[in-house]
Amino acid sequence: MLTVSLLDAYLARCRTVGHLLQIHAQFIVSGLLADAFAASRLLLFTTSPSSSAAARLLPSPLHHSLRLLRLVPAPNAFSCNTLLRAALRRGLPHLCLPLYASMPVAPDAYTHPLLAAACAASGDAGEGAQVHAHAVRHGFGDNLYLRNAMMHMYSACGRVGDARRVFDAGPVWDAVSWNTILAAYVKAGDVDQAVGVFMQMPERSATAVSSMVALFGRKGMVDEARRLFDMTERRDVFTWTAMISCFERNGLFVEALGLFSDMREEGWTVDEAVMVSVIAACAQSEVIRNGEVCHGLVVRAGLCSRVNVQNALIHMYSSCLDVVAARRLFDSGECLDHFSWNSMIAGYLKNGCVEDAKALFSAMSDKDNVSWSTMISGCVQNNQSSEALNLFGNMIAHGIKPDEVTLVSVISACTNLSALEEGKSVHEYITQHQYNISVVLGTSLIDMYMKCGCLETALEVFDAVEEKGTPCWNAVIVGLAMNGLVTKSLGMFSEMEASGSAVPNEITFTGVLSACRHAGLVEEGRHFFKLMQNKYQIVPNIRHYGCMVDLLGRAGYVREAEDLIESMPMSPDVPAWGALLGACWKHGDSEVGERVGRKLVELDPHHDGFQTMLSNIYASEGMWQSVKDLRGSMKQQHVAKVAGYSMVGFSHSSCDSSRFN
Repeated sequence: MLTVSLLDAYLARCRTVGHLLQIHAQFIVSGLLADAFAASRLLLFTTSPSSSAAARLLPSPLHHSLRLLRLVPAPNAFSCNTLLRAALRRGLPHLCLPLYASMPVAPDAYTHPLLAAACAASGDAGEGAQVHAHAVRHGFGDNLYLRNAMMHMYSACGRVGDARRVFDAGPVWDAVSWNTILAAYVKAGDVDQAVGVFMQMPERSATAVSSMVALFGRKGMVDEARRLFDMTERRDVFTWTAMISCFERNGLFVEALGLFSDMREEGWTVDEAVMVSVIAACAQSEVIRNGEVCHGLVVRAGLCSRVNVQNALIHMYSSCLDVVAARRLFDSGECLDHFSWNSMIAGYLKNGCVEDAKALFSAMSDKDNVSWSTMISGCVQNNQSSEALNLFGNMIAHGIKPDEVTLVSVISACTNLSALEEGKSVHEYITQHQYNISVVLGTSLIDMYMKCGCLETALEVFDAVEEKGTPCWNAVIVGLAMNGLVTKSLGMFSEMEASGSAVPNEITFTGVLSACRHAGLVEEGRHFFKLMQNKYQIVPNIRHYGCMVDLLGRAGYVREAEDLIESMPMSPDVPAWGALLGACWKHGDSEVGERVGRKLVELDPHHDGFQTMLSNIYASEGMWQSVKDLRGSMKQQHVAKVAGYSMVGFSHSSCDSSRFN
C-alpha cells in the first residue's frame, strides 16, 4: 500500500519516465489522490527546479503538474501555490493570475505575495493593485510578508509613492521592509528620500550600504559614497564592489584599482561583478599591465567561462591596443553572445584594423542593431565614409531600423564626403519614420547642410528642433560664419543669449571670434573675448587666442597682437605665431616680424615658409648678412623652399565645427 513516506522515497529514486508513470499509477490506485498533502508532494516533485529528474523526464513539467492538480478532488492552497511558484520560476508570470482565478481553494498567506511577484515581473501595476485589494479582502492586509511583497511590486512597476504608502501603513517593519523601501528609492534615483530612509533604519545592513553607495555612484556623488563606505564597519563583497564600481563609473580609474588592491589585501574573494568593474577600469586607464594582472586573477578564481568577464577582457585588451590578445580570448570563448562579437568588432575598428572588422562582421550570423552601428561608426572614424554609407544601405535592406547613434554616424559620413543628395535621403528617412529630432541628431543635420552650403535647409532643421541645446546653436553660429554670413552668425549668438534655453560655451565663442576674424570686426572681437571671460567665466583656450591674434594682426594691430600672444597662460603654438608673422609681413612691421620669425624658426626649423618670410623681412631692412646666414642655415638643415608656398591664412582659421558640444 502506497503511503506518503513511500511516495517520497520512490520520488527520490525516480530516474526514468517509466518509473514516474508507475508512481503516478500507484498514486491514483492507492487513493492518495484524495490526500491533499500527498498530492502536494507529487506536485512539488514535478515543479521544483531542484528536481532535475522531473524537468528531464517531462517535456512540459508545468503542463503536466496542472493536469495533475485538476485530478485532485480537494487540493490545498500549498498545491496551488506550488504551481504559481513554478510558473514564476519558468518565466511565465502571465499564467499566474489565470491560475489564481481558477483556484478551487481559498488562498493562504503565501498566495498573494506570489501573485505580487508575478505582477512585478510583468510590470503590470494595475493587476498588482487588484491583487493587493484581493489580499486585503481575504484578511491579509496586515501580513508583513504580503506588505513587503507589495512594496517590491509597486517599486518594480515604477509606483514608488504606492510603495511608500504601504510602508507607512505599518505598523510593524522588519529588515526586509526597510531594505525594500530603500531599494525603491535607489531604483528611482531619489537621493533625498533614500538618504532619509537610510538614516531612519534601525539597522543599516551591508546590503543597505551597498545600495546607497551604488546610488551615489550613479548620481556622481563620489565623495558621499566614499564617506559612507569608510564609515561602514560591516562590509561585504557587495559593498566593496559597489564602491569600486562607483569609482569606475565616474572616471576615477586609479582609485578603483587602488580600492580593489585594498580589497584583496583584506582577504576578500573576487566574484564576477567586481572583476567586470575592475577590468573596465583597466580598459579606461589603458594600462595593459594592470589588465593582465586582473586576467590572471580571473583565471585563478575560475571565472574564465563567465561571458561577462570574457567580454570585459576582450574590451580591455582592445582598448589597450592588444587586439591579438583580444582575438585570442574571443576565439577561445565557449559561450559568446552579441556583446562578445560587437566588442571584438569595435576593438578591431579602434585599432584601425578595418578589414579584420569587416571579416568578423560578415561571419556574424545574427547581427543586431549594435553590430551595424558599430561597423558604420567605425568606418566613419577610420575615414571610410563611402563604406559606411554602403553598410547603412545594407542595414536598411535587412529590415533593421537604425537608432539615433547610427543615423548620426551616417550623417557624419555624408558630411565628410560632401554627399548632399545622400544626406537629404537620410533626412527624408528620418522624417518618414517619424524620428524625434533630438539635439544630437539635429546638430548633425545642421552641420551637414551648412558644410554643403544649404543654409536655408539647415535653418529649417534648427527651427524644427524643439529643445535647442547649446550644440544646435553652435552648429548654426559656426556654420553661418563658415559660409560668410557673419552678421547673421552674430545675430544668432544674440538670439542664443536671449533664448534662455542654452548657455554659450567654448565652442560658441570659437565660432563667434572666427566670424569676427573673417569680417575684420576688431571691436566686436574684443567685446566677445572679454564677454566670454567676464560674463560666462570661460577661460580662453589656444583657439580663442589664435583667432584674436589673427584678427588683430590682419587689422594692423601688430603690437597688440604680440602683447596678447605674450600674455597667453599656455605656450603659444605655431599657428598663432604664424598668423602674427603673416601680419608683420603684410603691414611692414619688420621689428616685430624679426622677433616672431626667429621664434618660429626655433619652434619649427624645417618649415620653409617661416624661414623664407623671415629672410624677406631681413631683405626689406637691408640686413643682407642676416639673409645670407639664414639661407645658409636652411641649406645646412636641408630645408628646401617649396615653390608657390603662401603664408596667407596660416592661422586658427578652421574651428572644429564637427564637435559642437
